[in-house]
Amino acid sequence: MLSLPVQPAPAQFAAIFDADTQAAIASGLCIQCRGAKLLCGKARCPILVRWDFMMKTAPMIDRVEMDGSSPPGVFVGRFGYPRVYVGPLVPPVHGDTQILDSPEAWIGHSMEDIVHFRSQLVRGMHRVHVQDVDGGGRIVEQTRELALGTSPADVEVGFSRKPHGRVVLDDNVQPFGPSAPLRRLDVGTLKVDPNLDRAFSDTDLRAKEAVVDLYGRGTPVSKIQRAFSVGAFGMEKNRRFVPTRWSITAVDDTIGKQLRDRVEAFPLVNEIRVYEAIGFDDRFLVVMIPRPWRYELIEAWYPNTLWNPLGRDIVMFGDHEGFDGRTTYASIGGCYYAARLAVGEALNRERRQAATVILRETHPGYIMPVGVWNVREHVREALRRPPQRFPSMAATLAYLQTRLDIPMSRYLHTSEVLQYVLHQRTFDDFDLLTRGSVPAAPT
Repeated sequence: MLSLPVQPAPAQFAAIFDADTQAAIASGLCIQCRGAKLLCGKARCPILVRWDFMMKTAPMIDRVEMDGSSPPGVFVGRFGYPRVYVGPLVPPVHGDTQILDSPEAWIGHSMEDIVHFRSQLVRGMHRVHVQDVDGGGRIVEQTRELALGTSPADVEVGFSRKPHGRVVLDDNVQPFGPSAPLRRLDVGTLKVDPNLDRAFSDTDLRAKEAVVDLYGRGTPVSKIQRAFSVGAFGMEKNRRFVPTRWSITAVDDTIGKQLRDRVEAFPLVNEIRVYEAIGFDDRFLVVMIPRPWRYELIEAWYPNTLWNPLGRDIVMFGDHEGFDGRTTYASIGGCYYAARLAVGEALNRERRQAATVILRETHPGYIMPVGVWNVREHVREALRRPPQRFPSMAATLAYLQTRLDIPMSRYLHTSEVLQYVLHQRTFDDFDLLTRGSVPAAPT
């Protein structure tokens, strides 16, 4: 019979909860609340969400030998770079587990669903130098094989100690569960993706070219990112492991640049459009304007949201680019590149170009990070839906104000692209800009 774990002592909370939650526990706020009053201002108690899934998973992984069906999934850490931990993600269950590592299929699921999917995945860790992609031994070889897989594979793992730790949450990477050092990894019959395998076997093909080619062949972005992280692409002498959070952004950026370059040859969209999607109390409004390519992502975080937990005011910031791209890494981080890929994808599908502004308004229901897939897939979802169409910027801004809680004047004050459209007039802009009044930006 499985024994349930005892409640952890206070010193063990660091192994389960993040720093903000630990601070709330230490302050006594959580004792007063106990998940019922939501004194932290969040829509749901992050302690109860994480605790629930930890308690469901813990009894199944309280061992040093484990077997299950990997989705397949792998993870490459970044701490200690260039000597990093690589290894498989394995749940303690068998069957069709593909949903556990398929972000493209997560739209429509709740945040609790995502945490449930990911908290089942135990991370096996094997330390290796990032350049040692061929000489890292059997564990490295089988981890790479998993990364090239196309369907779940039965895996047996042996750990040097029982897995422990919290559900790992990161704004770039999908969550995953506890971890432990690997001493043994055995992968059963594995079906390899032929396109990924072809790119892996071509040691004269540059990594950038491999990524673009795979995307063009319809390989899901998440699978390209997974294979990229284990050094499966590139010239033979240049191959290396890439930490998972870096590989996600590198692939998004590479594909996004390629899509942007193609857009330059297309005609402009012929009206202003607004697309919308909502998920996890996160609202995405995508505005496309008939102007040459420009792109901007603006994020607004309410107090008591993930990245504004203690603030009293809304925090708003953004990044933008033109055809020449950026010379610095976007301050918003990986979300910027994930959303840009989705925009470039939609414009290429229609063979049009536009100036695009994405307004992301995050409310207190967004209680924990789930990874940049959230931005990529929700912007994709918005752009698959029929848009609202408008004859003028005045009408567009008036509509946006009905869909956003923050005054539109604040977005105008922050947005470089909207300011450009409103103030850099062209002959074609007479009707676009002058029908009705445009809200004034604050000085």
